Formats: sequence, structure tokens, C-alpha cells
Amino acid sequence: MRLTDTSDLWWKTAVIYCLDIETFLDSNDDGVGDLQGLSHRIDYLAELGVTCLWLMPFYPTPGRDDGYDVTDFYGVDARLGHLGDLVEVIRTARDRGIRVIADLVVNHTSDQHPWFRAARSSRDSPYRDFYIWRDEPPATQPKPVFPDAEDGVWQFDEKTQQYYLHNFYHHQPDLNLGNPRVRDEIAKMMGFWLELGISGFRVDAVSYLLEEQAESDPHELVRNLRKYLSRRAGDAVLLGENNLPYEQQLPYFGDGDAEGLTMQFDFVAMQQMYLSLAREDARPLAAALQDRPVLAEEAQWANFVRNHDELTLDKLSDDERAEVFEAFAPEQHMRLFDRGIRRRLPTMLDGDPRRVRMIYSLLFSLPGTPVLFYGEELGMGENLDIEGRQAVRTPMQWNDSPGAGFSRTPRRGLAPRVTGDGYGPAHVNAAQQRNDPDSLLRYMELLIKRYRASSEIGWGRFLLLEQESTCVLAHAMIGEQGAMIAVHNFSSHPQTVSITVPDVEGPVQLVELLDDGRVETDGRGRVELELQGYGARWLRVHRSDDLRLT
Repeated sequence: MRLTDTSDLWWKTAVIYCLDIETFLDSNDDGVGDLQGLSHRIDYLAELGVTCLWLMPFYPTPGRDDGYDVTDFYGVDARLGHLGDLVEVIRTARDRGIRVIADLVVNHTSDQHPWFRAARSSRDSPYRDFYIWRDEPPATQPKPVFPDAEDGVWQFDEKTQQYYLHNFYHHQPDLNLGNPRVRDEIAKMMGFWLELGISGFRVDAVSYLLEEQAESDPHELVRNLRKYLSRRAGDAVLLGENNLPYEQQLPYFGDGDAEGLTMQFDFVAMQQMYLSLAREDARPLAAALQDRPVLAEEAQWANFVRNHDELTLDKLSDDERAEVFEAFAPEQHMRLFDRGIRRRLPTMLDGDPRRVRMIYSLLFSLPGTPVLFYGEELGMGENLDIEGRQAVRTPMQWNDSPGAGFSRTPRRGLAPRVTGDGYGPAHVNAAQQRNDPDSLLRYMELLIKRYRASSEIGWGRFLLLEQESTCVLAHAMIGEQGAMIAVHNFSSHPQTVSITVPDVEGPVQLVELLDDGRVETDGRGRVELELQGYGARWLRVHRSDDLRLT
């Protein structure tokens, strides 16, 4: 690849930042974040180094599932603003070098959506087959996504005397995606947002698409969406939420032809990373990275430490999950659905800045595209007084005022949800960290700068490096524009490791990217590296023909 190719497949070296508009910045003192507030923070995101802004659902909604219960796919929730405000956000972001993608929630609608209201009005409604109905539920049923709230996935409708499918909440009926009319509606909706300047979509709950329709192929649906997207906007992306084993994710990429999802989140490596953290042993994560399939050039893995849902651990064994629970969620109220954790990283790590920084260093050095959830760059905590997954969706902490700078009315709307205790705005906020050269925010800015200047991370070949310490993950990213080495210590104890730099002949210099200094290999490419407890180092392999600044 040429360096200029990175602008064609921009997502391979992007920094994606996920936020919920309603919890980001309140501009009109109603206690709810809004689009005008977001527009005033685009420069903050640009300063951080964000290149792609992922907006959680902003559509009209009854608000029973944090916006994922949509009543109008063509509108903006009035609490947040209107279409004109959204276009101004998109335009301002583009001017600052930031693309915007939106949540595509097409597995289901709200039961208040006009389609469903018409569908349940009569069995003869033209919208009846927009949803999935049965006279009797199947004998075998999948477990509901939210087992604490739902006993099953079929809900009886009194008026029409049939059951409708809902994999999520009963007030979120599943769309019949096997119906060509529904697919046409989805395509039109995607086309609408693309015309307004959206650069793609994060596809919600991919693995549930067409789950109950054996005659329909979900991979065909994804391929058709990708074809439509490519026709309308050639550089737009589909980022899939698809919590499946690797071998089941591959078909959603389009197998080897890259005609499916552009990117998928890597849930497997994320869960193994937490197991490695709990054990202070890098081997679980190393094994997952070794097993991770190599993708076509146009496709990409999306890496993350935390997202907006519970921290799911469903791909671990029961014993492994128990280990992680004991280490990071020892109390029952910190857990959710018996499969996940409703805490943010800093609180799970008892606020240890060494471990927090090591993990984010790891995130930006792994092959793939890093995804941040708002507030991670500050080390925000959660509010366990809020029920369920909302515990990690607290207002953004801009300063140390009572409303955290999120709102000037700290007792209205969502403002009372601000995190308290040692992770509250008095201790964790953007204003203070922007003026502290040693803050986590400044460290994240450094990581992003180094990541963006190292195209081999997004484009290159991953190679796990042999060394003797089970506590250390050492890997190389090797690309046509250069190579870099990353070493991360999962242990509290200092480690010394000896590695061989691949593909070099004779001595070569390694330039520190997160600190000052250089080290040199011996004539066989061997070098000994020291790591502090929970330490991390990035080293660029410097060659005489390397055109990059060192």
C-alpha cells in the first residue's frame, strides 16, 4: 500500500469516538444534552484526535431503551434539536476532519412506531407483515437479550390474537427483514441520512437479523446493504455489532470478498483482555489474537475497551467469567444479566493509573481500529445508583461545577446522574486535565498521535513476538510504510524481556514513541527491553529509507 491509500480506506486508521448526545452537553438548561451543545464540543474532539464520531440513536423515541426504541427513522428527537442542528454538527465536524456515523437500528422498532401501530390494528393491515407474527410461539425459543426483564421472545397481542417476535424488550417488536418492502424502507432511510452527510452506520444487533426466518440469509441482507451503501457513498462504512466467535463473524464480512460489513467489533479479544488483566497473564489475549482471522484489505476489526452496554463476558467459560467477576465486579450489584459488568475501566482497576494507561496503550497498538466511549479519555467512572446499563451512561464531566459542566441546571433532567465519589467532576474533568501535561487526557492525545502516524497498525501484518515472560504481550506490526514493536506488562512487577525484531539484518535502531530515547539491536536483531510494573513501550523500527519523522 501507498501512504496515500490510507485516505481511501479511511476507517483502517480512524479513531472512532462514541457518544450519546443527551449526556454530552446541555446548551439550553433543560438538563438534557443536545445537538447545539455537541457542536460546541467538536473542537474538543478534534483536539483529542478523533476522526470519526459515532452518534448513538438520536431519533424520536418513547425513551424506554435509551433511544433504541425508535418511532421515526427520519427524524431527530425534539429534546436534542432538529435536522438543521444535526446538519450543522455534521458540517462542523467535517470541517475539523471528523466524519460522522449514526446508529442503524433495524432489528426492531418501538411498539409506538406508526408501522407497528398499523400492523396491530388488524390482521389485514398492509403493515402486518412488516413484523413477525405466529398463532403460537415455537416450541424452542432463544433466550431474550434482557433476561432480567423478559421471560421469552414472543408477546401476545390481545387485539389480533397472535404473538409477535421481540428478541429485545416486548415493546420493541422485531422487523420482518425477510420482507422486501421492509428492506426497501431500510435502504431509503439509509439513503436519507447519507444525503445529509452521514459517513456510514454502526449496525445494531447484527446477529439477530433474520434469526427467526430460516428461509432468509442474513449475510445476503448485509451484502445488499453494503452494495446499496457503496452505490450511494463509496467511502461510507458499516460497523457491525456482532458478538460471535470469529468463525461465525467471517461470513458477515463477506468471507474473502469484503462485500459485507466493513468493520466488526472484536468481542472475543476484548473478553480475553479482561481475563489477562484479572490473571496478570498475557497469554489469554495472545491466544485470541493468534486465532483472529486475517481479513481482506478492505475490511477491519474494531477494538474497544468499553462500550455503552454491559461489559459482556459471555464468550468466557463459567470459571473464567467467575475469575473476572471476582477481580473487577466482586459485588452482585456491579454485574448484569449474569454475563456482564456495569462498571467503567478505572473503577474496575481501583483507579490505578499505571494499569489504565497500559490498557489504552494496548488498545491503540493492536491491529485494527480503536473505538472510544465518551469519557474514557478522562478516566470517568460509573454511577451504580442508576439501574442497569445506564450506570456507565452518565453525563460527560467537563469541569468541577455541581453539574459537571454538562448542564447549568444540576437538578434537572439527566444532570443528577453525574458520577459521584472519587470519580466525580471534582476529581475527574476535562478542564483540569487539559491544563495538566501529566493527565490521562494528554496521554490519550499522545497515543492517538502516535497511532495516526503509524499506518502499519491499521494496515500491517500482526506478529506475536516470542519472549519468556507470561506477563508480557510483545507484538510487531509490519507494514509497507514501516514497522513498530509494542510491549505491554500485565504484571505489577517489573519485567525484562528479550525479543528478536523481525525482518531485519544486522543492528537496527528502535525509536521510542511514547517517551524519549532509542535502543539498538545486536547483529541478530535481538534487544533486551525493561518494563516497569504495568508498563508499556512502543518502538518504531527505524531504517535508513524510512521517510517518517523520528
